Amino acid sequence: MKGLVWEGDGFLLLYKRLNIGGFSWPRTKEEAMEITPEQFQMLMQGLSIVAKHPIKELKDPPKTM
Repeated sequence: MKGLVWEGDGFLLLYKRLNIGGFSWPRTKEEAMEITPEQFQMLMQGLSIVAKHPIKELKDPPKTM
């Protein structure tokens, strides 16, 4: 992966090569998402920013005493 960042006085060239595996790219426009700089850092460290099993909100949680 290559990227360019403008720093005001010139460009910074970023280069990332994976030893094992690969990036999971969106296949459609709907799958694409905007990410934060923190999420980008997580991706570059090999972490996932999308939960495989998202937590579901309970509409009527059980009452315990």
